[in-house]
Amino acid sequence: MEVKGLIQGYKRFREYRLGDHEELFLDLARKGQSPKTLFIGCSDSRVVPNLITDAAPGDLFIFRDIGNFVPPFQPDDDYHAAAAAIEYAVSVLQVRDIIVCGHSHCGACESLYKELPEDESLIHTRRWLQLGQKAKEAALQKVGSGDRELLLRTTEKISVLFQLENLLTYPEVRRKVEAQELFLHGWYLKIESGQLLYFDESEGEFLPLEG
Repeated sequence: MEVKGLIQGYKRFREYRLGDHEELFLDLARKGQSPKTLFIGCSDSRVVPNLITDAAPGDLFIFRDIGNFVPPFQPDDDYHAAAAAIEYAVSVLQVRDIIVCGHSHCGACESLYKELPEDESLIHTRRWLQLGQKAKEAALQKVGSGDRELLLRTTEKISVLFQLENLLTYPEVRRKVEAQELFLHGWYLKIESGQLLYFDESEGEFLPLEG
């Protein structure tokens, strides 16, 4: 959708939908936010956290990036957007749950199997995709390269598990998980059907998320 369409959508929001949430917005402005869940999702335009969870404003603290990747903890003085979001959610907002949500037909995971141009236009993208290399290697070992669709879907799901592992490299995340003050969840959205799966540790696989 172009900017003109977004502006028209904003007008419709002001005219028809704002009234339904007016008290909620006033309350959020007065009291501030207190979400209980950090949702780490992909920047993919087809993945809309509030839509698929029917969450209201103020319910989710959302961080989105390419591939829903979580960089491991790195205590240096560089700029770390994902790390800052995780730290703020866990240490300031005191969230109780963190969801890492992958999805089908993920461009980031597919790009792991492509040769990207070696120029400055994608310098940060190439570096970022290194966070998916372990998932790529594990998927190839598990299903091989014969069935490309199976390989890509497997890569997407395995990647979620590696991101959960990376979350545990953050000292405060690990401390709270071990104290059972914080709970980590791996989800996977099938874009074609809108179905959500969750990783069941006892079964060792992704199963349908039932309401």
